[in-house]
This record gives sequence, C-alpha cells and structure tokens, in this order.
Amino acid sequence: MPFGIIFISLLFMALGMIVQFRLKSKFATYSKISTGSGLSGKEIAEKMLHDNGIYDVTVTSVPGFLSDHYDPIKKTINLSPDVYEGRNISAAAVASHECGHAVQHATSYSMLMLRSALVPVVQISSNLAQWIILIGLGLFSFGGGNPTVLLIGIILFAASTLFSVITLPVEFDASARALKWLEASHITSPEEHDKAKDALKWAALTYVIAALASIALLIQYILIYQGRSRD
Repeated sequence: MPFGIIFISLLFMALGMIVQFRLKSKFATYSKISTGSGLSGKEIAEKMLHDNGIYDVTVTSVPGFLSDHYDPIKKTINLSPDVYEGRNISAAAVASHECGHAVQHATSYSMLMLRSALVPVVQISSNLAQWIILIGLGLFSFGGGNPTVLLIGIILFAASTLFSVITLPVEFDASARALKWLEASHITSPEEHDKAKDALKWAALTYVIAALASIALLIQYILIYQGRSRD
C-alpha cells in the first residue's frame, strides 16, 4: 500500500474522530439546556412538517444514539430516543434538521434528487471500489497486470466521491431550513438559536471531513494510476 494512501487515511481518520468527539460533546452539553417552547423533538418535527404543508410523513422513534435520519421511501422522520423525547436544544436542532430533508423531498430540491438518483450506483461502487483498487495495486506490486484494473477501481471510487460532495449542499441546506424555521416559529430564543446553529455546524463538519477524505484519496489513486501508466 503506497505511503500516501496510508497517510491520508490515518490523517482523515484522526480528524473524523476529533469532529465526532466534539459533536458528541456539543450534543451532550446542549441536551442539558431546555428550550423555552418546552416541545419535544417529536412535537417539533410534527409542527415543522405541518407548517410546511407536509402531512404524509410520520415521525417515529428508532434505537441508537444520533441515529436520526429521514427515509424518503417510507416517508418517515426517524429520531433517536434522546431526540424523540428530548425537550432541549439538541433535540430541537436535530429534529428540525431531519425535517429539513423532508421539506427538500416535498419541494424536489435538486441536489437531494441528484443524490437519491446516485444511491443505487453508490451502493454497488462503494462495495467494489476498494477491492478492485487493492487488486490493481497488488498486481503492480508483484510485477504483473496493467493499469486497466486500477482505472476501473478509480472510476467506481469516483462515484462514491461524487456522492460525498453532493451530500454537502444537501446537509447544509437542510440545516439552513431548520434554523430559519426554528427562528420564525419562535421554537428557540435568540440565545438558544445560536446554540442550535453551533450543534448543526459540528454535525455538518462530519460530512465535510468525509468528502475531503474521499477527494484526497481519489487524487492519490489518480496520481498512482498516471505513474503506472507511464511505466
């Protein structure tokens, strides 16, 4: 395995762990601060959906910590127990963010539609890319093969990278919709709103790190391919 790939993997793994630790710390801190509205995450989610004219999406509770997500197929807002039952800033931020995705879906937000269209491709490419790249690198290490195998792996990996990049505007937009609604509906006070914004910022950073790591690895794979092609 080339040193550059190992270095990039370890670097972004470390950065990811730091951001995850900070995110969990922020979530724990803001979970101790109740919102003035006194609404639970479930109630906030239902109110935001209804305020946006959405009545065909169900708010449910799912096990796990920070396991919250929107399922566009089943049309469900799935909230972790702490968020579903919580009456605090963290619960308000997360619940409204997931509803932001539901609003994107209802309004056919272009980047969400593009990301959804890529899901079937990424489900295949993400499982195959690393194995094919490893095989391609292995063939060169043992003095055999040609760049074609490595190129196929790079193309598959590029699809996953594109998905990671497209995810960024989707997540940023969902947070922007959530924060705008929280302010307009007076669910959070100005001080609470700033804390909710801070929590969502750290959540967004996890996607930024993932996208940067994927881009850096893709560039490294391309450089290796170019070098092998010239040999």
